[in-house]
Amino acid sequence: MPDTTLQAPEPGAPGKFHDPDWTAKGEVRAVVAPTALSTLWFNTGSLCNIACLDCYIESSPHNDRLAYLTLAEVRQYLDEGARERFPVVEIGFTGGEPFMNRALPTMLAEVLGRDLRALVLTNAMKPMQQRQTELLALVQRFGTALTMRVSIDSPTPVLHEALRGKGTWETMLAGLRWLVAHDFRVHVAGRTRWAEDAAVERAAYARLFAAEGIAIDADDPVALMLFPEMDLARDVPEITTRCWNILGVSPDAMMCASSRMVVKRKGAAAPTVVSCTLLPYDPAFEMGTTLAEAQRPVKLNHPFCAQFCVLGGASCAAR
Repeated sequence: MPDTTLQAPEPGAPGKFHDPDWTAKGEVRAVVAPTALSTLWFNTGSLCNIACLDCYIESSPHNDRLAYLTLAEVRQYLDEGARERFPVVEIGFTGGEPFMNRALPTMLAEVLGRDLRALVLTNAMKPMQQRQTELLALVQRFGTALTMRVSIDSPTPVLHEALRGKGTWETMLAGLRWLVAHDFRVHVAGRTRWAEDAAVERAAYARLFAAEGIAIDADDPVALMLFPEMDLARDVPEITTRCWNILGVSPDAMMCASSRMVVKRKGAAAPTVVSCTLLPYDPAFEMGTTLAEAQRPVKLNHPFCAQFCVLGGASCAAR
């Protein structure tokens, strides 16, 4: 039989996050095995109505590296999930700005009509506001099975606009106010870019919610998710098999243990499944073209694995 034993890299080998099996120090890289597929994400396309500074996916009005998914393609994966009896309970839609894809409301109706929960990550700006009629029909029919997670990078307008551009604050607030006024289940995603203390940051969001009459508990880590920063230029430690015990963290708690994301690359004939929402472009994290093929271990060979998930303790799912 062939020798399948891992071979440590030679001295002087390339640095961090290079070898899929070994760290730069020659330690065995951590791996996350799949548990139960509970959250399935669809990246509806990488186009966005704005270009945010430091967007991890580099979304903009010009980035079309990820093509628009179609309703038929979404149905294909929903059908597979039901046929294979994957325990999926939540379907997430991200982008880009998901409402740039004109088919999103029909995709949401398809998901919700199957008694699944739907989560949409949106900037709540004009692309969403232009779909008010379809959204009202969905909330009237399905109620709180649909969650809209609105991105508010900072509770301070000047800092929010420092990343998202001039005029984005008031446009976002108009969308947020409309959602609240029409009884949508609304969550908020913020960033810890400027935060020295999480409690101070949450208190600032609480003041914003109170001023706007928005019934969101800023101390609820699901209703208000504060995401850690991801920076490819920053030196971060690699995660080894020993880290789980050292950090007191379980690999089963990682996002890639229980979720996958479907993307469609520009020019591709069909979608593919990637390990998580954070790594839509890296071919090393392509898991196959079907959900069944994608149920295999993920090697944590990327800085975002450390920054966001293992050390940051974050997850995109509404858990």
